[in-house]
Amino acid sequence: MMLRSLLYVPAHSERFIAKAHLRGADAIILDLEDAVPPADKLRARDGLAESVPTVGQAGARVFVRINADDLSEAADAVAACRAGAYGLLVPKVQSPDRLNALSDLLQTHERQVGRPPMPLIAILEDPVAILDARLIAKAPRVIALAVGSEDLALSLGAVPSPDVLRLPKLWVHYAAKAEGRLSLGLLRSIADFTNLDAIASAAAEAKAHGFDGATCIHPDAVAVLNTGFLPSEAEEDWANRVIAQAERHLGAFALDGQMIDAPVLARARAVVDLIKRSGG
Repeated sequence: MMLRSLLYVPAHSERFIAKAHLRGADAIILDLEDAVPPADKLRARDGLAESVPTVGQAGARVFVRINADDLSEAADAVAACRAGAYGLLVPKVQSPDRLNALSDLLQTHERQVGRPPMPLIAILEDPVAILDARLIAKAPRVIALAVGSEDLALSLGAVPSPDVLRLPKLWVHYAAKAEGRLSLGLLRSIADFTNLDAIASAAAEAKAHGFDGATCIHPDAVAVLNTGFLPSEAEEDWANRVIAQAERHLGAFALDGQMIDAPVLARARAVVDLIKRSGG
């Protein structure tokens, strides 16, 4: 699955919902949590039956970010399931127990409506979650991990600067990769959504570390992430030359002054595979 860009859309905003499918994001996140005022949360949830197919009409996968309190979480999850959302973003996850309970709840409703199981993206937002990231990654249905930068900084009593966020985000990234999950995020907060150059630089850094994609809160960032999490033309050229030369050698060989052995060849093949999956 390719999730380079995941665009947050407030689930109560008809204006943003109407245009979300035009943005080119790999996924749309209909947000029932932080982006929705308390007075509008029930209307936003009830509107999922219409908003889910609307934002997904161009082919983007549709996730719903549910609320974290017990009563709202269950109702949000059931509404998203019955509306046909692809999956859920689960905020403030601290342990696998909550995800296990959510999976049990969903299973009942999935059977009733005859739909496939909903995958989960777990959002880790405090020190407890960060330290137990690998346990959370092992939970059923989890396809990806991400860190909630602002909430994590708040729980630490810290400032959400790149320096503060780097270690916990990499820790969660390693946990996701250890369990074969996608790793989503930039090594900085996404709150500064107007600085596209900074987002592009952060995407390049995250890709270099092996992150798969990131969320964004402004449609202008979608194209930046889509490009940033794909191999560059130079990387594509390098990968093609490595693969071509590998067909002429039985073992390791040199290319451009670099030794090409089995792991380097595997990386080149992964580059080409990613480009093919993107339709490039």
